[in-house]
Amino acid sequence: MGLFNFHRGTEKPERRRLSTKLGTRKRSTITAHPHLYEQSDFLQLLYLERRRSERSGRPLCLILLQGIDIADCVTRVTALHKIFEGLRSSVRETDIIGWYQQDSTLAIIFSDLNCNDKTITNTLGNKVSSATNVVLTPGLVKHVRISVHVFPRNNDLGEYVTDLTFYPDLPYQSQGHRKALALKRLIDIGGSFTLLCLLAPLLALIALVIKVNSKGPVVFRQVRIGQQGKAFSFLKFRSMYVDSNTAIHQEYVTKFISREHSADEPESVYKITNDPRVTSVGRFLRKTSLDELPQLWNVLYGDMSLVGPRPPLPYEFECYALWHRRRIIEVKPGITGLWQIAGRSRTSFNEMVRLDLRYVQQWSNWLDLKILLQTPRAVLTGEGAY
Repeated sequence: MGLFNFHRGTEKPERRRLSTKLGTRKRSTITAHPHLYEQSDFLQLLYLERRRSERSGRPLCLILLQGIDIADCVTRVTALHKIFEGLRSSVRETDIIGWYQQDSTLAIIFSDLNCNDKTITNTLGNKVSSATNVVLTPGLVKHVRISVHVFPRNNDLGEYVTDLTFYPDLPYQSQGHRKALALKRLIDIGGSFTLLCLLAPLLALIALVIKVNSKGPVVFRQVRIGQQGKAFSFLKFRSMYVDSNTAIHQEYVTKFISREHSADEPESVYKITNDPRVTSVGRFLRKTSLDELPQLWNVLYGDMSLVGPRPPLPYEFECYALWHRRRIIEVKPGITGLWQIAGRSRTSFNEMVRLDLRYVQQWSNWLDLKILLQTPRAVLTGEGAY
C-alpha cells in the first residue's frame, strides 16, 4: 500500500475536521504522483506535525519552493515536479513532500529534528537548493524562490512574532468567523469607549490617589506579547514603587511555570503574595482589579479585546512550553477571560493555559458575553487576586 493511501486509511477524526476547514481537495493540472500530497492533504499533515512538535519539543523544518514569474502554469508545475523527482532520493522516508499551494508552491516537511540548529537548517536548505540546480536549467532556477522555516522559531534576536506559515488553518478559521469577529471588534470599541466615559471620574480619582501616595508616573507601561507574538505597550495604573526590581518577579514566574517550588510552598499562586514592591494603594488596586482599567485604552487601540487570554511578559513567554504558546496565537489578549472568572491566581499555570485553550476552541460572541457578565462577581469577591 502506498504512503498516500496509508495516511488516508488511518485518518483520525481531528484530521477530518481540519480537512473541512481547509476546503475540498484541488486536483493538479498534471497527473498526481502517489507520493506527492495535494494541497489539502499536505496542509493537514503540516498541522499534525506542528501539533506533534508542540508536544514533543522536537523542532521541524519546512522548506517552500515557490514558482514565481512563470506565466505558463504547465511549465511551472512541470518544473516543480522535476524538483520533486530530484528530491525523492535525497530525503528521509519520513519526510513529507506536497503542495503548500496547489501547482504553485512545493513544500517539504523535515520533522523530528534533533535540535533547532541553524547549521542543520542551512544544510537542509542547501540540499534542496542543490537538487533544484541539478534538475532545472539556469533560466528556470531563477524563477524558483526557496524559503526555510523552522518551528519553533528561534528567539535569539528577541523576536516573538509567530511564523504563520506553520498555521495554514488560521486563515480558514478567520474566514469562517468573519462576521463574528467583526461584531467582537464593534463590541470592543463600543464597550471600551463607553466604559472610559462612564468611569472617567473614577479614573481621575485613582490617578490622584496614586500621585499622592508615592512618587512616579500614574500609568505604568510595560511590553507584553499579544496575538501572534506581536509586542505592544501594555497599560496599568502603577501599583509598585518606582524602579522596583523586576528580577524578583522574573525568578518567581520562571519557577512557577517550571514547577520548581520549594517544599514549604506547596500551593503556589501565579502572582507573588505580599510583594514588597507593591505600595499600600497598589495592593488595594490589585485586590479590586482597578489597576487594570487603563487597558480599556489598549482595547480601543486594538491591541487587546475585552475578553481573551492575559498577555504574557517576554520573559514569561520564553519559559513557555510549545503548547503553552497556542494561548496567544489565535486570539487577541483580553482584560478578562475564563481564567479570571474560574479561579485567577489560585489555579496552576497549566490549568490556566488549558482554560485559555478551551476559550480559543469554543470562542463565540455568546461566550464572551457570559464571561463579561460573570466578571463583576469575580472582581467583587476578589478570590485569587493579589
